[in-house]
Amino acid sequence: MTEPATAQGGIELLCVTKRFVTPNGDAMTAIHDVNLVVEPGQFCAVVGPTGCGKSTTLTLAAGLEGPSAGTVRVSGNVVDGISKGVSFVFQNDALLPWKPVLDNVALGPTFRGIPKNEAHAEAREWLKTVGLAGFEDHYPHQLSGGMRKRVSLAAALINSPSILLMDEPFSALDVQTRAIMSNELLTLWEKTRPSVLFVTHDLEEAIALADKVVVMTAGPATVKAVYDIDLPRPRGAVQEIRFDSRFLELYQQIWESLREEVRRAYSRSAVAGSGKGATAA
Repeated sequence: MTEPATAQGGIELLCVTKRFVTPNGDAMTAIHDVNLVVEPGQFCAVVGPTGCGKSTTLTLAAGLEGPSAGTVRVSGNVVDGISKGVSFVFQNDALLPWKPVLDNVALGPTFRGIPKNEAHAEAREWLKTVGLAGFEDHYPHQLSGGMRKRVSLAAALINSPSILLMDEPFSALDVQTRAIMSNELLTLWEKTRPSVLFVTHDLEEAIALADKVVVMTAGPATVKAVYDIDLPRPRGAVQEIRFDSRFLELYQQIWESLREEVRRAYSRSAVAGSGKGATAA
């Protein structure tokens, strides 16, 4: 039986709208009337056109922003501040450049009051887990992009989060490194099974990783469709599963829904761009 989203690690957005004020004072709606549930231990990927507001769902679940309307719940509790039990992996490296790798990974336990030697011992174990034993004394700028992402994963997972929020974490990596990191993520996720809310522009990546794929409309975003990904787990190498016949069926089905929103967003940006050009002329 599937646990309710109110259990430890569940995420629920109920009729959520988020508005911002732009620098010139105009009101902008990022997401509108969003209903989204991530069950405990579920891997949920969110796809949609560029700039539609996908990342806003992450900041709301993290408690970094509050909704303008509607309710956000994490583990059954209404979010009214920074959510407990949540780790966030950002698109850009969030590592402290002046600290070595070991200290970066140990930051979470250190902030929780764990003695430094214990925090470092735990960080060393996580660095072994992500294949970076021997790099404890290196600084972020001395590592490749893929290695820095491994450090970011270790720094997130050392906190034993019940929820892992990921905002296009592999988008800056080359194709080969991105595939390796996707495999690494699945292996680590299988060990602890936090709930994952994963924002990506890559539909193949979403299907290869997730239990559920949510398609968002062109902004202001709302949920257009939700697709259960019935590929067996463990998935194995993401490079290989993409040739599976069921994977291809799911891709075609979801892309039919997503393509319309991508075209709509592109048409809007083209119109806006031509309008700016006419004004400038």
